[in-house]
Amino acid sequence: MSILITGSTGRIGGQVVTQLVANAVAVRALTRSPEKAAFSAGVTAVRGDLLDADAMRAALAGVDTLFLLVSNAPDELTQAINTLGLAKEAGVKGIVYLSVTRSAEYSDVPHFTAKHAVERMIETMDLPATVLRPSYFIQNDAMQKEPLTRAGLYASPIGDKGVSMVDTRDIADAAVIELLRRDRASGPLPRVTYELSGPDALTGASLAKLWAEVLGREVRYAGGDLDAFEKAIKSRAPAWLAYDMRAMMRRYQSDGAVATPGDIERLTTLLGHAPRSYRDFAIETARSWQA
Repeated sequence: MSILITGSTGRIGGQVVTQLVANAVAVRALTRSPEKAAFSAGVTAVRGDLLDADAMRAALAGVDTLFLLVSNAPDELTQAINTLGLAKEAGVKGIVYLSVTRSAEYSDVPHFTAKHAVERMIETMDLPATVLRPSYFIQNDAMQKEPLTRAGLYASPIGDKGVSMVDTRDIADAAVIELLRRDRASGPLPRVTYELSGPDALTGASLAKLWAEVLGREVRYAGGDLDAFEKAIKSRAPAWLAYDMRAMMRRYQSDGAVATPGDIERLTTLLGHAPRSYRDFAIETARSWQA
């Protein structure tokens, strides 16, 4: 048995690799530069690029199960579609694909629509896949150290409809559970989809209040100014990404992304524990900032 992990050096892929090694699974970690990789024992670094079909054919040879995580990029759809086609060609018996919640509904958000198109391919080609649809990552807010601790502002313009943010550790746990289930099966298993969300409907105001309690200082919600948000992202990232993030926040403001009780119950059953809370993340993060 062998599992190929894409996005193997990222914050989710890295956790998936670590957990699979702990389960004594043969792991192949896809990377553009195997000679620079610093994986632990039990991990084989495999050269590859999701846009290089020849390299991916070689990387997928002999692989039973694939974890497909494609980073937000202008060519994200091409990367994912090509890789799934090559996985089918290689006879991969199980796939875990990392999509996004509201992939079908948020059709004006570029990376949501790309992931929805990938889900449609999985469905129409009847690929043996688990589709994981995570909400906004709780850990994204670790980048808010400066506005929170210096200016006393919660700066992410998520609005007041509510977003059930998810901890990346729960995403990795769900991915590992499904990868092992599919890898250990005698053959392909039916498709299944999970919504990955946290237990709370978080708003800008409620998060400002939560951070005020955790930090022991006044914290205000900076509001929903999307022009300022896009400008701030463009100062450190490409314009296409800044617009993509703006479009996502616009939909959070207008529609929200609140998990249903059924979603939470089903995820709890999968994980074997309740999804981690934002408050626990905030407490852990504040302690790390103080240290």
